[in-house]
Amino acid sequence: MVSMKDISAVCGVSVATVSKALNDQSDIGKETKRRIRQVAEEMGYFPNTAAKMLKTNRSYNVGVLFNHEDYSGLTHDYYASVLDSLKRTVEERGYDITFINTCKEKRGTTSYLEHCRSRGFDGIAIVCTDFYSPEILQLVMGGIPTVTLDHLFHNVCAVMSNNVKGIEDLLTYVYKKGHRRVAYIHGADSAVTQSRLASFYRTADRFNLTAPDEYIRMSPYRDTKGACRETEFLLNLENPPTCILYPDDFSAFGGYNAIKERGLRVPDDISVAGYDGIRIARHIEPTLTTLCQDTEELGRQVGEKLINLIEQPKTTLVETIVVDGHVFEGNSVADIHGGTKDTAARRKEDGGVDYI
Repeated sequence: MVSMKDISAVCGVSVATVSKALNDQSDIGKETKRRIRQVAEEMGYFPNTAAKMLKTNRSYNVGVLFNHEDYSGLTHDYYASVLDSLKRTVEERGYDITFINTCKEKRGTTSYLEHCRSRGFDGIAIVCTDFYSPEILQLVMGGIPTVTLDHLFHNVCAVMSNNVKGIEDLLTYVYKKGHRRVAYIHGADSAVTQSRLASFYRTADRFNLTAPDEYIRMSPYRDTKGACRETEFLLNLENPPTCILYPDDFSAFGGYNAIKERGLRVPDDISVAGYDGIRIARHIEPTLTTLCQDTEELGRQVGEKLINLIEQPKTTLVETIVVDGHVFEGNSVADIHGGTKDTAARRKEDGGVDYI
């Protein structure tokens, strides 16, 4: 195995000079640096990772905890996009990422904290998990630099999608389209859901919109069957909504199905809006109106903040970074300012199709 001492002998320079050249330090000449690097490549030199770890006290490896409850894994559009951005960000800073083993059968009695310490992770990004688990609380308080996504812990860095503003912007858009009967099918209970639901009520109150209990429904995230079932419930109401907001774009597809099965049309008969901004939602007909989360920026901020905590622990602030999204208008929310046709008129025009 070629060492820096071997390279120094061939180049006629000190080992220290070779080290500076290979680590791209600026206090040696460009030509000397170029020649040393060329010789190192020709001799087949590879850095000794173990020695580097001993010298710097770093593994240049960060752990990513991703344990989604519906087992969708990396097929989950939102998280896949965030993780891709996170991966590119830390790699640009010279780090690798390793997914933390979430299988209890494989880890046995070893906790997340013990597992991360044994792997020598320089830092941890917690992207998705049961944040209320005692094992997670132990991990975030375990002294390893940590950044969480979409969840707040005391004295831990967090990157948050602006869920409050997201729902506010989406409902405001729907309101400006003339809708006054707006239903909201929200996701299962979580910090994200609580923020979005509170924002929905607050925004509705600002616009003097009535939000009756029967308009507020729950269906798990990414559950098309649950969303379909809740949509049927809303369509069966004596006074159904003119627009339905869904917990995510994938769930909105279930809403589309339920509406279509009734012989109704989006947005002619009922409007629909999703949340996330996944790519496939732009390829359905009509294109889905949705709140696009900035997954690129979310992943970048998690990565940058984590590496800064590792490399500059004394000067990096423990803070919460909030990332805004934006409304993608699509074609699934109708402008009803002119008023909606009565049931009999629409039924006549559509050849006797019965409407709720």
